[in-house]
Amino acid sequence: MLDDRKLDVLRAIVEDFVSTNEPVGSKTLVERHHLHVSPATIRNDMAALEEEGYITQPHTSAGRIPTDRGYRLFVDRLSTVKPLSTPERRAIESFLEGAVDLDDVVRRTVRLLAQLTRQVAVVQYPSLSRSSVRHMELVPIAPARLLVVLIVDTGRIEQRVVELPDVVGEDTVRDLRDAINGRIAGRPLEEAPSAISDLPEAVGPERRTLAELVVSVTLETLVAQPEERVVLAGTANLARFTTDFPLVIQPILEALEEQVVLLTLLGEAQDPTTIKVSIGGENPHLGLQTASIVTTGYGSGDRALASLGVLGPTRMDYPGAMGAVRAVARYLGHILAES
Repeated sequence: MLDDRKLDVLRAIVEDFVSTNEPVGSKTLVERHHLHVSPATIRNDMAALEEEGYITQPHTSAGRIPTDRGYRLFVDRLSTVKPLSTPERRAIESFLEGAVDLDDVVRRTVRLLAQLTRQVAVVQYPSLSRSSVRHMELVPIAPARLLVVLIVDTGRIEQRVVELPDVVGEDTVRDLRDAINGRIAGRPLEEAPSAISDLPEAVGPERRTLAELVVSVTLETLVAQPEERVVLAGTANLARFTTDFPLVIQPILEALEEQVVLLTLLGEAQDPTTIKVSIGGENPHLGLQTASIVTTGYGSGDRALASLGVLGPTRMDYPGAMGAVRAVARYLGHILAES
């Protein structure tokens, strides 16, 4: 365990290196930080930190830089994340509240997060597996054709077309719609199929064929569970950090192209009340072991609908990135809860 003074030295080294991208020496620490100890004491503390693997010396006679272990200790000892300014909070609120539908909300969120952090932003669409049915609508689009529209509480909308053998009256369509909504509205998506599977048997013989067709299409929509989607923004921000990746940036870009990799990373952050930080070698994917990822869940209360986060070099402004990720997730959860 490090004493408070050595932790202060480590914090100062991390903050200076993140800010300047230059190795930090004892003289710099004395000049920039009020550590209230002599330069000799700081040098001894730096030697102890290096021996413990928290900092390293990249070149002979150079200053020190943090290691992945040093960044981890720095993040774990953060007492607070950097709060957003009042103008930043107002900008987030007004920018996101101007969205017109779920797609627009997600697009705005990922762009906003990339702009706030100057990192690569990743936002997962709300998961259907964690959603509940809000409403099912039947819309006549031709004399013998219906559009089945399923709306879930996260704002996602799924549509299917039903071809009918005969023309059906508006009253019949309305009654069937009401019967289906009476059984599935408000239910978790996974419970909805069993709630309507016997509906064709419960309606009169003259409506059974229509009910069978509509229920069949509705069940297909409920069970299909479309592939989870992830949206990226700010990939060009990686160009600002080419010196931070010791080999090449190509493995990072290749990993970002893999939806499965991104979903795995985001899937580890399911709690809206917790921010997860994965640093360097802690990332299981080899292509991301020179990067850090800050993620959290978003949703209503402690119920996560999906996740979002940012990816960048290990030389990251962790307090700022964590503050932005937390704030954007809260605003996004609030908007979806009221949509």
